[in-house]
Amino acid sequence: MSAVAKIVETDDTEDAAAPAQTDGFHLLIDALKLNGLNTIYGVPGIPITDLGRLAQAEGMRVISFRHEQHAGNAAAIAGFLTKKPGICLTVSAPGFLNGLTALANATTNCFPMILISGSSEREIVDLQQGDYEEMDQLAIAKPLCKAAFRVLHAEDIGIAVARAVRAALSGRPGGVYLDVPAKLLSQVIDADLGERSLVKVIDAAPAQIPGPDAVSRAIDVLKGAERPLIILGKGAAYAQADEAIRALIEESGIPYLPMSMAKGLLPDTHPQCASAARSLVLKDADVVVLIGARLNWLLSHGKGKSWGAPGSKRFIQIDIEPKEMDSNVEIAAPLVGDIGSCVEALLGHVSKDWKAPPSAWIETIEGKKNDNLAKMATKLGKNSIPMDFHSALGALKTIVKDRPDAILVNEGANTLDLARGIIDMYQPRKRLDVGTWGIMGIGMGFAIAAAIETGKPVLAVEGDSAFGFSGMEIETICRYQLPVCVVVFNNNGIYRGTDVNPTGGKDVATTVFVENARYDQMMAAFGGVGVNATTPDELSRAVAEAMDSGRPTLVNAVIDPAAGTESGNIGKLNPQSAVGKKPKAAG
Repeated sequence: MSAVAKIVETDDTEDAAAPAQTDGFHLLIDALKLNGLNTIYGVPGIPITDLGRLAQAEGMRVISFRHEQHAGNAAAIAGFLTKKPGICLTVSAPGFLNGLTALANATTNCFPMILISGSSEREIVDLQQGDYEEMDQLAIAKPLCKAAFRVLHAEDIGIAVARAVRAALSGRPGGVYLDVPAKLLSQVIDADLGERSLVKVIDAAPAQIPGPDAVSRAIDVLKGAERPLIILGKGAAYAQADEAIRALIEESGIPYLPMSMAKGLLPDTHPQCASAARSLVLKDADVVVLIGARLNWLLSHGKGKSWGAPGSKRFIQIDIEPKEMDSNVEIAAPLVGDIGSCVEALLGHVSKDWKAPPSAWIETIEGKKNDNLAKMATKLGKNSIPMDFHSALGALKTIVKDRPDAILVNEGANTLDLARGIIDMYQPRKRLDVGTWGIMGIGMGFAIAAAIETGKPVLAVEGDSAFGFSGMEIETICRYQLPVCVVVFNNNGIYRGTDVNPTGGKDVATTVFVENARYDQMMAAFGGVGVNATTPDELSRAVAEAMDSGRPTLVNAVIDPAAGTESGNIGKLNPQSAVGKKPKAAG
């Protein structure tokens, strides 16, 4: 029975023939449930406290966080994992602003998400009369998300939710804001009218078939390649066209390079995976097929030294957004459409009369892979005390290999950069990380949603700086008894813990944290399991036990404070002061 039908029809003092009524609270809940949205991530408070209570009473799962940004991150990654908009519910003004960071990040990463926030009354806001938490939230949200709507009448709630769902999912997915003034939630209307006003979205993300000429053009470019390469982005993982993508790669014989959140679409140990020869394939490929990947900063914008000589390669790009084409370099063969349809179209040609890439190209890649993997194996095998990043990640590499169904959440600087190349993934959508913006603070929100949405064990590998952004959410993990193991790589600071204050003053350097902090004791304080690990063997045993038991666990992995480099692999983006430095000598 719907929430609409459960509203009390009459009381003893009313006419028994009076029509049943409903209100904005129940209509919003029913509209979400009608569209298969049964989980809410949020923080309760004025004016949405009762909305959360009623949603839980109506069978929805309502996960309450300690901070709205992390609830928003949870909703965003839920959208990525399920291909349904994740729902984040916040209070007005400051709570809305906290959730807005996650909404903007979701839009940038193409994760479907709906942020629903309570707000002040329009007539007071518009006259700027000083209402409680007064803010024109709709105006603020609009530039930072894919679409934004405000609902003023209870009978419009159904259509507003439908529009939000369709906007979040159609075309390139993204974030949507839904503004619900407090007065809306308590509005009362006829229950029959309310039920008729609800809308179930039909075919929110319809297939977009690429044009036959575009497909033929792409195949012609690909057939002329001597050194072809396929790059898989997280859009390819989101598409859930796993079998078609695998068939295209294996039947074409083309080597592929997965971006971090596309790892596992095919196992990283697949013979065609070129991750261990990344620099070589980017530089020397002559035709590059982009599947769900954008030529943004993560791929050096498709130009520069890492891509070889200017004009040395041609690009085929699959994207549902036509404006993405030619954003940085000329795209020789744009394929506009959804990833599944485009890959199937290419696969139809590959299956007919295809010639495998020249053996010389494959052998060159294989040789480089073997050299790099041999060098890496030496670093991973060290049993140093204290641990460095390589020896600690080497222990976790085995943990994931033995549990390929587990989900890995990863953030940090060195912790993130090195884990990408060290820890192999074996199944799609099992690696979740900082994405397009490269922001810190996604860790606990992503880990919580991954556990909620999939029921699988989650391993969250965090730098100590990154963990600090969302660390209080370990209480949320313990409260809901989620199967999450958090590993904090603790080297006493940002990048490393050995920097010193150049003045010699009492304040520590700006990148240094409390020495030898015991993050594991935080988890123990909330009833979870805390472990301090100082060797790879201790780390391996603690994480294996946590992953197998499903108990909330935090492992404080003690890393050499001198380990780590400035900004990881993107140090070039961190400008260095020239003041007081001696000029470089000529010659």
